[in-house]
Amino acid sequence: MALEYQATVLNELFSGIVSQNVNAEVWRWLQERVASSVSTQQFNVAFVSAPRKTGKHVITLTDEQAAAVRKAGNGADIKEWTIDRLCRVWLLANRNREDENKYVQTIENLFLSAEVNECVALYSALPVLAFPGRWIKRCEEGVRSNIGSVLEAIMCKNPYPAAWLDDPAWNQLVLKAFFTEKPVEQIIGIDGRANADLAKTLSDYAHERWAAGRPVNPQIWRSTGKFIDEPLLKDMERLFLSEHDFDREAAALSCSISSYPPALELLNKNPSLKSAIESGQLTWDILAEKMKNYVL
Repeated sequence: MALEYQATVLNELFSGIVSQNVNAEVWRWLQERVASSVSTQQFNVAFVSAPRKTGKHVITLTDEQAAAVRKAGNGADIKEWTIDRLCRVWLLANRNREDENKYVQTIENLFLSAEVNECVALYSALPVLAFPGRWIKRCEEGVRSNIGSVLEAIMCKNPYPAAWLDDPAWNQLVLKAFFTEKPVEQIIGIDGRANADLAKTLSDYAHERWAAGRPVNPQIWRSTGKFIDEPLLKDMERLFLSEHDFDREAAALSCSISSYPPALELLNKNPSLKSAIESGQLTWDILAEKMKNYVL
């Protein structure tokens, strides 16, 4: 399906990026720690102590490598990762996997004892871990975290949730992203995983904020366009009457992908916005970029 990613290719790319960001001694140390003869205890020690070996500098990678990661990872982006984070991810992905239950239990135990940076690495590794179906519940558990960096590791530029979570869990992730003010435009699959239940939930959330006199992030409407009906049309009408450009732009973007005739009629009443969308001058990502310096 469109939201799949290439775990094996990602891991191969990570190997190349790790090897060019550490010296030969550290690269040899990492490879030794994933040998089949390494015990669980030795592996755990390596995972925890990795930063002392690798340092914590931000990785460097070529534009070609970044593009290859995006392609294999369905939009994944690791440019801002530190080397210890990447090396921990690499260790997890390359742990001996001959015994599925042992592999899974080793990593589950790391989740249970992880401090924040270790937790970030563990969730960042979800796309390249073996036996991907075994990590769904762990991903769902992570969405319930209150630690910002952990939530971002799961939600932002990570292809695993969109590929593996069911609709209720996905909807919870998206709603939590709005609750915690995460950059939802960085959620891989935010458009492809839109569904009717999520559209209604987001509309209800917007109504709660309006009733409380609180601002509404225009990206909330990103997952509603294909599901506009009579109730959601009223939301669009309200947005088009807003004094804020970004509200009107969000309404136009939503209506532009709707098959509901009244929504298309509403868009036709705003020809300049319709034209901007058709010419590519207005997209959800462009709107998100414009909003970066605006405090809701």
